[in-house]
Order: sequence, then C-alpha cells, then structure tokens
Amino acid sequence: MVRNIVVLGGSSHPQLTQTICNHLGVAPANVLLDKFSVGETRVEIKESVRGKDVYIIQSGGGKVNDNLMELLITISACKTASARQVTAVLPLFPYSRQSDIPYNKTGAPLSKASNCFNKPDFPYILDSLPQTPHPDHVQSAGLTNGIDGLHKGLSKIQLDESSSASSSPQNARFASYVNGPHNRPETSDSPKSTTYFDRQKNGSTSSLGNGTAKDENNGTKSNNSKSNVFQPQPGYKQWVAQAGTLVADLLTCAGADHIITMDLHDAQYQGFFDIPVDNLYGRPLFKKYIQYQIPDFQQAVIVSPDAGGAKRATAIADGLGMPFALIHKERRPTKISDRQNATMMLVGEVTNRTAILIDDLADTSNTITRAAKLLKKEGATKVYALLTHGILSGDAIDRINASALDKVVVTNSVPQDEHKRRCSKLEVLEVGTIFAEAIRRVHYGESISVLFQYD
Repeated sequence: MVRNIVVLGGSSHPQLTQTICNHLGVAPANVLLDKFSVGETRVEIKESVRGKDVYIIQSGGGKVNDNLMELLITISACKTASARQVTAVLPLFPYSRQSDIPYNKTGAPLSKASNCFNKPDFPYILDSLPQTPHPDHVQSAGLTNGIDGLHKGLSKIQLDESSSASSSPQNARFASYVNGPHNRPETSDSPKSTTYFDRQKNGSTSSLGNGTAKDENNGTKSNNSKSNVFQPQPGYKQWVAQAGTLVADLLTCAGADHIITMDLHDAQYQGFFDIPVDNLYGRPLFKKYIQYQIPDFQQAVIVSPDAGGAKRATAIADGLGMPFALIHKERRPTKISDRQNATMMLVGEVTNRTAILIDDLADTSNTITRAAKLLKKEGATKVYALLTHGILSGDAIDRINASALDKVVVTNSVPQDEHKRRCSKLEVLEVGTIFAEAIRRVHYGESISVLFQYD
C-alpha cells in the first residue's frame, strides 16, 4: 500500500483508474465530475489533498476537448487545495499529433480545410504584395516606372521639403545657399504653376513620375492608374495553428508539476514543457506478445506502415532479432487505376511470412488497412497489427472487419469495450500495471528507467 498519495480518476477511462488503484492498494479519491445545464464542466474534490501527492488519470480519447478541460480544472482545484505535487497521467496525450506546423515537400505550409476565404472562386486574398518569388516561379515585374521614376519621385520630395524649410523666417536667408538663387517672382506675363488640386478641378489626370500625361478626354489612362487597379489572386494558404504547444502551456499554467504519458506520437513534444515528462513505452508489451502469442515469430517480419514509425519498429526488430520491412507512403496524386495501393510501396521481403505491423496510433485505421492489403498482395501469409493507442474513431471498426488484417492488438490506453464487442479481430493488452508501477516509483523517488528496458 502506497501512503500519502491521492489518485483522482477522470471521466474518460474509469476502468483504467480502478486497475491502477488496485495495483497500488489505494482507493480512488472521492471527486464529483459533472456538467451544468449550459455545458460547463464542474469539478468538486470531496476529500482533503493538502500536502499530498495527487495523480490525476485522464486519457485523451473520446470527447477530447471535454476531457482536456476537465483535467485542467481538476489540476487547478488540487493546487488551490494546497496539494504538494500534482502529476497528470495521460495514457493517450491529447493533441499529440499537432506538435508542429505541417509542411508539404516544397516547404510551404499545408492549407487548412476549405472555407469561404480560401476557395478558388473567392475573389480576394489576404497576403501582401509583391510576393516573395519562389525559386521555380518568375519574379515580379517590380516598379511600374522603373528605378528612374523612383529617383525622380524622391528628388521631388526633397525639393518640397527644401521649399517648406525656406519658407520659415530662420531659414529664409540660408535658402539661397542650399537651393541656389531665388526664383524670379511671377509676373502677369509668366504662366502660373498649376497644383494637383487645380488639375483635379480642370479634369486633368496627368500622372506623376514617368507616366504619360494624357487628358481623360483623349480616352487614354496613365500607367499609374493601371498599376493601382487591385487584382485579386486566388489560392491563399492559411497557416496551421500549433495546438500542441498550446496544450503544453495550458497544463503547465494550470499547475501540473509532472507529466506521465505513453508513446507520444512525436517525441519532440517533451521539449514544449518546462516540467518533467516521462514518456513510457508500449514496446515491452508488444515484445512479450510477439514471443508468446505468435507462433514461429523468428520467421516473421516486423513492418513499419510509414517512414515516421521506422525507428519504433526497428527497435522491436533488433531486440528480437527479426527482419524488418518498411512501407513507403507516397502522397502525390496518381492516375493509376489501382488507387488503393498506388501510393504505397513495400521495401523488404514478406513472401510466405507473417507480417507484424507496428504503429503508435490508429484513428481511422486507413493506414494499417491499406498496408495489410499491400502485404497480402506481396505474399504475406498472416498480417498482425500491434498498436499502442487504438482510438478507432468513425468507421474504423467496419474498415478493420472488412480488411485483410488477421488480428489487431491494442492497449487499453483508451476504453476498448465497445470496440471489442463490435470487432472479433481485436485483442486488448493491459497497461494499467505499467502506469501503476510508474506512479509508485515516481512517488518514492525511484528510477523508472527499468520501465524503458525492453530487451
């Protein structure tokens, strides 16, 4: 039994909270989690947490935004109640796939979803002109009147400033040395100079600079009038918000002192925090499952469904001494009739072997089902999919049931009861014991590096 510890369970995963408490030998704290009729989250802790270490268990599945707000309010409530330390235990970290701004292969940010402002038929854009020339694009025409027109315009401005300075009493006697001798005063015989307002009154539209001075009556326009016409350009691409950085700042500002999670989608996410972050691995569970549940596993092949998970898959393959294969996913458009496999290419050999797909997360299951179809097409006898976080939203379960996958193994980092009832191919591994051991070691100040050792 662990003393001087309080375990609070959020509404996202009560079964996991109960498993962790049973392993630690403590009862879940009495907390009221409710919503007002308007939809606002209500949190009320009904026992003392003063001077204790509080561990709040809240996963990022299901209603992600509601669960995140509930977690933030609970952390703030514990800090207000004088808790000694507050640790957020997030088996699935919310918004972990939005750690940075996504870029396409040319370096430009990917566009957001279509709306009234970025549709091709929208007549205006929001970016500034002239645009920075792209290496593959033609440079802009630049100044309409050329560099000579710019110099003449600057000279005119300097003359205007000099004339205004010479009109003051102090500078009148020095004006002849700066600007030369005074101009001859106008007489009745000399033509009077016309100003801009006089030209407007007379209907003249003569241009300034190098433009051609023509009268409107002649039906011609100046060069400046052509350059000042606003010409809208479609195709504006909006920047993508960094929601991952915002979530990290929210947890820190709410009062969290420590974060415990598992298999972050992007490891760089840990650098967004100013507090300790323990990123646990699901690889020990997968290694044990491969050794004891897959027959003749030495002849099987570990496959990464994309290049981003290659490091994760090779770690398991090296630890078990198994061969490795990679599926390269090409996202460029194609005109090949077999569109399902046209953008995926297998690098490796899986003929007459069991293929084991390793990935950290499956949301719509589109990637793993397409990978399974490709592996069966390349001669694999069986295809397993081992996933740390089985979110399986939307029609993911129907897609798995109709796919070439023989078995899908996930952890219970998110609730899997409904998924398991609908899918006979699904098998669930327990991660509550790993999180319970991590909480016990953190509470007593012990090292948790043993949880990272899976060889």
